[in-house]
Amino acid sequence: MSAGRVNGLLRWALLLAALAVLVAFPLARKEDAYHQTVLFLIFLFAVMSGGWNIISGFTGYVSLGQSAFLGIGAYTVALVALQVHVSPLFLVPLGGLAAAASAAVLGAVVMRTRGHSFVIITIAFLFLMQTVALNWRSVTHGSNGITLPLPRWNSDLGNMPFYYVMLGLMVLSVALSAWIRRTKFGMGLIAIREDEDKAAVIGVRTSVYKVLAFVASAVLIGVAGGVYGYFLTFIDPRGMFDILMSVQIVLAALLGGRGTIWGPVLGAFLLVPMNEITNNYFGTSPGERLFVFGLLLGAVVLFLPRGVIPTIRGWIDRFREAKRPAPTPRPSASAAPRTAGPGAAPDLEEGAPLLEIDGLIKRFGGVVAVDQCSLFVRRGSITGLIGPNGSGKTTLFNLVSGMSRADRGTVRLDSRSIDRAPAWHRAYLGIGRTFQITRLFKQMSVLENVVAPLGRFAWAQLGADAVSGPEARRAQELLDFVGMLPLADQPAGQLSFGQQKLVELAQVLMLEPQLILLDEPAGGINPALIQRITDLIRELNQQGVTFVVVEHNMPLVLSLCDPILVLARGRCIAQGSAETIQGDRAVLDAYLGEGWSRVEERLEV
Repeated sequence: MSAGRVNGLLRWALLLAALAVLVAFPLARKEDAYHQTVLFLIFLFAVMSGGWNIISGFTGYVSLGQSAFLGIGAYTVALVALQVHVSPLFLVPLGGLAAAASAAVLGAVVMRTRGHSFVIITIAFLFLMQTVALNWRSVTHGSNGITLPLPRWNSDLGNMPFYYVMLGLMVLSVALSAWIRRTKFGMGLIAIREDEDKAAVIGVRTSVYKVLAFVASAVLIGVAGGVYGYFLTFIDPRGMFDILMSVQIVLAALLGGRGTIWGPVLGAFLLVPMNEITNNYFGTSPGERLFVFGLLLGAVVLFLPRGVIPTIRGWIDRFREAKRPAPTPRPSASAAPRTAGPGAAPDLEEGAPLLEIDGLIKRFGGVVAVDQCSLFVRRGSITGLIGPNGSGKTTLFNLVSGMSRADRGTVRLDSRSIDRAPAWHRAYLGIGRTFQITRLFKQMSVLENVVAPLGRFAWAQLGADAVSGPEARRAQELLDFVGMLPLADQPAGQLSFGQQKLVELAQVLMLEPQLILLDEPAGGINPALIQRITDLIRELNQQGVTFVVVEHNMPLVLSLCDPILVLARGRCIAQGSAETIQGDRAVLDAYLGEGWSRVEERLEV
C-alpha cells in the first residue's frame, strides 16, 4: 500500500474518531449543559464560517455582512412556526430557502462590483436587514422581538436535539465545501479568485459562478439561523443582524485558513473558547468585544496571514520538497493535439478572412489607445502585429478577446459580429490568448491550470470532477506536447517565466481554439525556449490554428510571420510581407521618428 493511501486512511480514521467523540459527548455528559452550549456555538460558527469561505475564500469576494443570512433564516422560521404551530426544527429548511433567495437577488446586483465596493455593499445589506426588522413592526414586532415556544421534547434531553442538528449542519457544511472544491464549479471559483479577467478569457462564465457561490455561501447559514433562533427561543433585530457576528465569522475563517476545507472548522474551535474568555475577562458589551476581536483580527492578519492550516501545510511541503529531486521539463515527441475549435468552419477555404476589425476606437479618458483601426487576419496564417510601445497592440488584443469593450467599431469572427459578446463567449467561439506577463493561476497546480478552461457552458458540467476523466487526460496530453508533463503537480507560481509561457500555451489549447492571440511569446525567456515556442507555433499552425503574434523580437517576427501588420498611434499603417514592411517608409517613421524618411531621401541625393 502506498504512503499516500496510508496517510489518507489515517486522516479519515482521525476524522471519524473526532466525530465519534463529538457525537458521544452529550450522552456521556448529560448534565454538562455549559459545554454542550459551547460546542453548539462552535458548530454554528463552523457552519457560518464555512459558508463565508465559499464566497470569500474560494471566490475571493470578501463579505462582511454574512450574518444577515443568519437573521433572515431565523426570522423566516420563527414567523412561519408561529403561524402553522409546527416545531421550528421541522421548518429550518425554509430558513435556508429564504437565505438562498435573498443571496440570489442580492448577488445579481452586487456581483457586478469588486473589491472595497463589494465589502461596503455587504455591510450595508446587513444594516438594511436590521433596519427592516426594527421598523416592520406588524411582522417582526420591531425591537420587542419574537418569542418562540419552548421545545416540546422531554426536559431530560435538554439541548441535545439542538446540539445534534447543528453538528449535522457542520458536517454538511464541510461536505458541501469539499464537494465544491473538487468540481468544475469550484475550479472556476478559484480561477475567479486568482484572476477574474483571465478566468473569463478561458471560458469561465464568471457572472453565473459568482451568484451561485453567493447562494451556496448563504443557504446553510439560513438553515443554521432557524436552529439558532429556536435554541434562543427569542430573536430580535440587533441580536440576529449583528456586525460583531460577521467579524467573528471572518476571523474564524482567517484563523483556521481561508480557502481551505477544514480552516473554518478549526477556526471555530479556536474562536468560540476565545469568545468565552473575552466575555469572562473583558466584559460583554458589544463595544468592548468588538475592540478585542478587532485586535485579534489584526494580529492574525499580521502574524498568521495564511491561517493555521496553510502555514503548517507550507512547513510540511517545504520539508518534503527539500528531500525530493526537482523534476525537469523535457521536449516531447508526441503528436500535436487536436486544435479545431468549436467555432471552426472547415468548409471555408484557407486564406479567407477569419478575424475582421473595422473602425475600432478605444479611449481611456483623453487618451485614444485605438483610433479607427481596421485590419483583417486570414485563416491559417501566422500574422505578426508589430509597432512601437504605446501603439495599441495589447489594447487591440483586449478588445478582440473581450477583456475590454470598444467605444466604436466592429469585431467579426467568421463574419459574425462579436462586439457585445462577453469574454467567455468569445472563448467558446474559438478565441484564445496569452499575455505578455503570464497570468496563470499561481496557487493552482500546473495540471489544474490546464484543466480550468471551458470550451462551453453547461449546468450539468458544474458538478463534474475538476481533475479527472477525459479532460484531465487531454490536459496531460497538452502538457506532454509542450514538454511540461513532469511538472504537472507543481504549483504554477513556482515555475520559471519561460515554463509559465509553455503552460499558458497548453492552457489556451485546452479550448481547442481556431484563433490564438500571442502577446510577446518570446519576451523575457532564454533562446532555447524561444526556439521551442517557435517550433510549437509552426506545428500548431500546420494543424489549422491561426495565430496573431505581438512581438518585439524582430528577427523572430520576420522569420515566423507572414503577413505582418504594423500599428502606430492606434491605427494600422502598413501590412504585407517581411520584405515589404522592412522597406515601408511609414513604418520607418513610426519606429525611428517622424521625418526619418525625408532625412533618408536627402542623404540618398
